[in-house]
Amino acid sequence: MKIELQRSFIKGYTKLPEKIQEKFKERRNLFIENKFHPLLNNHSVEKTFPGCRSINITGDYRAIFKENENNNVIFLIIGTHSELY
Repeated sequence: MKIELQRSFIKGYTKLPEKIQEKFKERRNLFIENKFHPLLNNHSVEKTFPGCRSINITGDYRAIFKENENNNVIFLIIGTHSELY
């Protein structure tokens, strides 16, 4: 599996506190090992982001992603639950 970061994701990520950035890296690594690990709460967000899914980064932060036809993962946006929904 290849992971890509869309420009909008990178822009949001760089504005996050370092602690949240580190937590994303931890959750990304867990995602690579098992994308349906219970800590990630990987779930569809079809209504708000068609064709996308979300994983938990912290209690409040989420990362939205989609998978392409090659099963590569593209992270689209990161933010708090209230920012995204």
